[in-house]
Amino acid sequence: MIETKNITKIVTTSEGSLQILQPISFQVKPGESIAIVGASGSGKSTLLSLLAGLDEVSAGEIFLDDAPLHTMDEEQRAQLRGAKVGFIFQSFMLVQSLTAIENVMLPAEIAGLPDPKKRAQDILEQVGLSHRAHHYPNQLSGGEQQRVAIARAFIGQPKILFADEPTGNLDAANSEKIEDLLFELNREVGTTLVLVTHDNTLATKCDRQLRMQAGELIEITSQSNVKPFLASAGEGSR
Repeated sequence: MIETKNITKIVTTSEGSLQILQPISFQVKPGESIAIVGASGSGKSTLLSLLAGLDEVSAGEIFLDDAPLHTMDEEQRAQLRGAKVGFIFQSFMLVQSLTAIENVMLPAEIAGLPDPKKRAQDILEQVGLSHRAHHYPNQLSGGEQQRVAIARAFIGQPKILFADEPTGNLDAANSEKIEDLLFELNREVGTTLVLVTHDNTLATKCDRQLRMQAGELIEITSQSNVKPFLASAGEGSR
């Protein structure tokens, strides 16, 4: 579902060029759940943005469901995201002037999906918020807002879901509910899940963990396997 080949990211600063990501290569299988973990500034959010087509690589190749992101312009990447990608953000990113159901309907309407209101009603019921459908974001708790955001992300049944610190603004009780909901929907829809998190509990629920350190992908861990990962071509085992 996702394949990267020696992708790098370099930005220009007042002090010259800064390489944020070293050459990184890995694959994500359809339906797999992946956690990208690491300290602040390690490059994990940059990697997520590149995988989602929100930013462009400086070098290397990214394939998203066989589509070559690295050769696409912004309009082409936006069309691909609209057709195949869902997003969940730490800050919820709900439209404050729209009700919960209107927020959930929005991507379905943009994509031209049939009966977006019925779709939104069904998924709000699935996330336990049908009784809050006509409330505005400022009338909802943090946990409720994130559930609306999850419903919005899943309404089009995307092939790939990207989540950036989805439990970062929530207390422990709400974090657990959101984690359970994410993986429940992930299983039901068969969506490939890629998330950035500082939450160790959330990370260990994923099939694999990709650990970032100073712009390098230094290892991949899973429940049954821990091994070194080659962050760049020709590099020896660590």
